[in-house]
Amino acid sequence: MWTGDAKAMTDTDPIAEALRIQGRVCASMGAPFSEALLTRAAEDVRAEGPTRDLMGPWAGATLEAHFKLATPLRWLGALHDLALSGDDPALTNAYPGPDRPGDETAAWDAARRAMRRDAPRLVAFMDHEPQTNEVRRSVCLIGGFLTIAQATGLPLRVFELGASAGLNHLFDRYYYEFGAAGAWGAAEAKVRLDTDWRGGPPPLGAPMRVVERAACDRKPVPLTDAASRRRLKAYVWADQRDRFIRLDAAIAEAVAMDTQVEAQDAVDFTLSRVAPREGTASVLFHSVFWQYMPADKQAALDAAITGIGARATASAPFAWLRMEPSERSLAEMEVLLTLWPEGETRRLARCHSHGAWVEWDA
Repeated sequence: MWTGDAKAMTDTDPIAEALRIQGRVCASMGAPFSEALLTRAAEDVRAEGPTRDLMGPWAGATLEAHFKLATPLRWLGALHDLALSGDDPALTNAYPGPDRPGDETAAWDAARRAMRRDAPRLVAFMDHEPQTNEVRRSVCLIGGFLTIAQATGLPLRVFELGASAGLNHLFDRYYYEFGAAGAWGAAEAKVRLDTDWRGGPPPLGAPMRVVERAACDRKPVPLTDAASRRRLKAYVWADQRDRFIRLDAAIAEAVAMDTQVEAQDAVDFTLSRVAPREGTASVLFHSVFWQYMPADKQAALDAAITGIGARATASAPFAWLRMEPSERSLAEMEVLLTLWPEGETRRLARCHSHGAWVEWDA
């Protein structure tokens, strides 16, 4: 994610600068191996190397556009996917694994060869926006669901946009540890999420019950397909093994629950599936999704959500819960909640993009 101001950057090549900044962000978030590859990729772009060719589809993009489209993460994910596949043994052996730390120099040498040899495969991977489905984002959102349950006193119908594989769609089946602020969920849950929780606790005693759920994504990730599961893992930074452990546990839970994500446009899904219903609180939610929508789609979705809110009543409320980058920085997320019929919007929390910390405001 982008932490800088485009006007403050001195590099005249947006591709190289985007890669360099993303590398710096990876370093700040405990991923030095990923930083090393991105830094070398930035140098390779300036030297007119194979990285520039691979990033060709975004050659005319501004620095800000590169981060809205997450092009550095697409590049990093494409190489990681190749490494995870085992189809390039030199690259695989140079990457971090459960029993090896990774060799940055060997990985870069193998990556440069791969970018020339396997360019069509890498380009095809990069064609679609990242689908991280970072399950720890549920720890950022759970306070919102509990707040809705407390405010309405009603069971929840939940609808997720940009759900990818639907892992965060199962938020109510996970166990959460909020440090000194307490815990929530079934103690026997197989997916256990912790975080550096700052501030007071969310309403842990709220009687939350999910009675209906549905989700959509423009290109859902089918978890029964090995290549699709690998794609999810490819967007986890290779040197962050704890994220792999959480992802594997969440995938197993989703498969066991036969979680379904509909292949549908977010606006169409919202208009056709989401509406207030008597005796329940209907919740539309998403995380790190909004920025990937074109401006016209954002406007259409906003209008659809506002229209649904206008039909809400005290006995059939409607909530819009989202975790998206703040206006100050794409690296810092905000959890916002709009609850109708009042239609009031408030910020519940600030949080880390991967859920490593949450600062509860509500």
